[in-house]
Amino acid sequence: IARHRYSDKSETAINDQINVEYNVSYVYHAMFAYFDRDNIALKGLAKFFRESSEEERGHAEKLMKFQNIRGGNVKLHSIIFPPSEFAHAEKGDALYAMELALSLEKLTNEKLLSLHSVADSNNDPQMADFIENEFLTEQVEAIKKISEYVAQLRMVGKGHGVWHFDQMLLHEGDAAL
Repeated sequence: IARHRYSDKSETAINDQINVEYNVSYVYHAMFAYFDRDNIALKGLAKFFRESSEEERGHAEKLMKFQNIRGGNVKLHSIIFPPSEFAHAEKGDALYAMELALSLEKLTNEKLLSLHSVADSNNDPQMADFIENEFLTEQVEAIKKISEYVAQLRMVGKGHGVWHFDQMLLHEGDAAL
């Protein structure tokens, strides 16, 4: 009933983005579980990936609300099975996981830019505005932040430096309290 000037292509593209966000959330949730294990015990990384998972799930829910407001139908796809091990002999698990996170954020950004193109090509300024205001700036900021984490982890190498990095993540935001 609410559908007005909302193309099938826009509806499909929104559904695709919902599923991208859920899949990224699922991978981050697997990373959270990995770093929270008793034999890994990097609580800062576990916290970072748990919060990242929640954020991506929140993006999916925001897109679902948009879909419903515009009169579309949400269609969820199967979630891709994520890895459960992030050990890497050369890089170490922290750097390997953070590089994976960076690639996921860049992929999400590419998908958001494609979604914006669909809005433009279907003359849907409201959808384009929604994508710009709710997602694009935050996505670029996430890429920058994780890029810095990757750079820092590359500098510290494996071992004790990772523990210090983990403590920084664990206590990030404590000063504001």
